[in-house]
Amino acid sequence: MNPLEAHYRAVTRRTFLQRSGVGLGAVALGSLLNERLFAAGAANPLAPRATHFPARAKRVIYLHMVGAPSQLDLFDLKPALRALDGKPCPDELIKGKRFAFLRGYPTIAASRFAFARHGRSGAEISELLPHLATVADELAFVKSVHTDEFNHAPAQLFLHTGFGRLGRPSTGAWVTYGLGSENSDLPAYVVLQSGPLAGAGTSLWSSGFLPSVHQGVQFRGGGEPVLFLDNPKGHSATDRRHVLDTVRTLNEAQLADTGDPEIATRIEQYELAYRMQTAVPGLMDISQESRATLELYGAEPGKASFANNCLLARRLVERGVRMVQLYDADWDHHGDLATRLPRKCQDVDRGMAALIRDLKQRGLLEDTLVIWGGEFGRTPMAQTDSGTGATTKLGRDHHKDAFTIWMAGGGVKPGITYGATDDLGYKIAEHPVHVHDLNATLLHLLGLDHERLTYRYQGRDFRLTDVHGTLVKGLLA
Repeated sequence: MNPLEAHYRAVTRRTFLQRSGVGLGAVALGSLLNERLFAAGAANPLAPRATHFPARAKRVIYLHMVGAPSQLDLFDLKPALRALDGKPCPDELIKGKRFAFLRGYPTIAASRFAFARHGRSGAEISELLPHLATVADELAFVKSVHTDEFNHAPAQLFLHTGFGRLGRPSTGAWVTYGLGSENSDLPAYVVLQSGPLAGAGTSLWSSGFLPSVHQGVQFRGGGEPVLFLDNPKGHSATDRRHVLDTVRTLNEAQLADTGDPEIATRIEQYELAYRMQTAVPGLMDISQESRATLELYGAEPGKASFANNCLLARRLVERGVRMVQLYDADWDHHGDLATRLPRKCQDVDRGMAALIRDLKQRGLLEDTLVIWGGEFGRTPMAQTDSGTGATTKLGRDHHKDAFTIWMAGGGVKPGITYGATDDLGYKIAEHPVHVHDLNATLLHLLGLDHERLTYRYQGRDFRLTDVHGTLVKGLLA
């Protein structure tokens, strides 16, 4: 049995509690108020835990571009498409294939944007990302990623939970389940959004069937940072403490009677929320940063933006938050790619380049893993607006068989390109990397064996990588 699972199963053994004469609620509360009381952290599900082997990364910042950016217009230059631009798609590209929207015989579409090589690595990056190009030598581009799903919500779930349907724990939940937290005053797993919610919704940071203490906590860019965290009007901190003490007493009584670990989670979350009332306001106030730092990110205090979220991500990880996910919306460009893609790149380019620079200059990049990408890629075939065929409204359809992500820091080999696609950017030509391989590598960098990090649910052992997944050794520094 996985020792982590044994920990959770142990707290549900009602007979042990009854025979020991010790209320689990008192034990749980004691460990929350005095984390040194139990060296093994047995009563605190978020106590830091030992890794399976030495880790290269301690924390993760995951930048997810909701809707799937076009790799062919950002990172995967294909000169061969220029000769075929506007010509009917060859039969072999569409025969027996399923697409989300493409029908019949679409035309080939070359990128409308210029590319150049950058840094000592010579990474090919689109003109749309000039700031990111300045940190090219810190990045590892993986141009051979593929997934099993070709529609947004299932593909988002597959990437972040290892399964294309609802109900599985998210990557962040698995990470905190395996490693615990380094900060008792903040959540171990934080989510920041810019734009609307992704198609898969809050399931992307769900704890699934893991104990709910591993659920991601969404922070908001404006107003109350965490909903319902502030005291109601007319209620002081002393009033809140009195209410929590009373609720805690009731929860402890129920916990001692039922042994349900979710009640222990409830106690922990109430106490965490109380501590967060002091920790979060200062954390979210980016006006405390220097003018030079704000300019580096293009961040504006009091404004909700991807740039602000990048700066907040740095502030979170330097305070010991284990997993930070940033979701940026509106990358689903089926039409008007020439206008919409540059606009979106302008939204994120400066902030994510600044994040890499800032982490490095603070000595955080070497043990912080940064990942950027969407849920799948885009086709080399054009999708025209409303079937009119107008090239000015050209877009690209979903493509699950080949796309690009990049990684930085946290034990990843910098300044490399791993994997390749064919001349049209349609099929993988070298070193395929399945989504499960990507997640196996993420866990490995954190010191976790993806085959050993399991949880028994409904009679079988589950893991983030489902039933396969291979470590991508070529990405390791």
